[in-house]
Amino acid sequence: MKLVIHGKNIEITDAIREYVHQKIEKAVSHFQHITNEVDVHLSVARNPRITTKQAAEVTIYANGSVIRAEESSENLYASIDLVADKIARQLRKYKEKLQDKKTNALPTNKVLVPEPVAADLIGDRTPELPNEVVRTKYFSMPPMTVAEASQQLQLVGHDFYMFHNSETGEINVIYERNHGGYGVIQPRHSNVHTNGKNGNSAHANNAVAAKSHSHK
Repeated sequence: MKLVIHGKNIEITDAIREYVHQKIEKAVSHFQHITNEVDVHLSVARNPRITTKQAAEVTIYANGSVIRAEESSENLYASIDLVADKIARQLRKYKEKLQDKKTNALPTNKVLVPEPVAADLIGDRTPELPNEVVRTKYFSMPPMTVAEASQQLQLVGHDFYMFHNSETGEINVIYERNHGGYGVIQPRHSNVHTNGKNGNSAHANNAVAAKSHSHK
């Protein structure tokens, strides 16, 4: 298993490195057969108004899936403890889903059915984006079904997840609906221009922008 430690506004000392290895390796010890790589990102916020300045983020790449956890507190070692416990729970959940998938395999359309994007998806909120890009992330995007994407959404702990739809070959976004269940945002082909559908497409794009901003 490959474990990589990154630091922002902090020096990764030997003591910190040893503590991360001890806690994270223990957290994933029962899941090493499905774990390919572990990235640990430690950071310290310079904003004096932030009380939980010491943050620890763990991203695990497991057989094509991405499992992520993040915790912060006033003490870096406490943050590492918290994120180690959280990532262990996420891994247990992932393993249970793999076992359920083998024993109770269901057709995709019975697990999750994409539904049209509602016109009032963002309600009274005004979509806004920051003036500049402050962070860029790269991740592999293997083709997957909508059902598999919903599982990934739960594992990464975000309110939306972008994926490569294996059934259509297009890039889709799956998100948690405020009133329960999931929704899927799909690209609309430019040759469709009837019944105000272009307006719905604009709402879908605004929805992605609003959710992306709220996550950051």
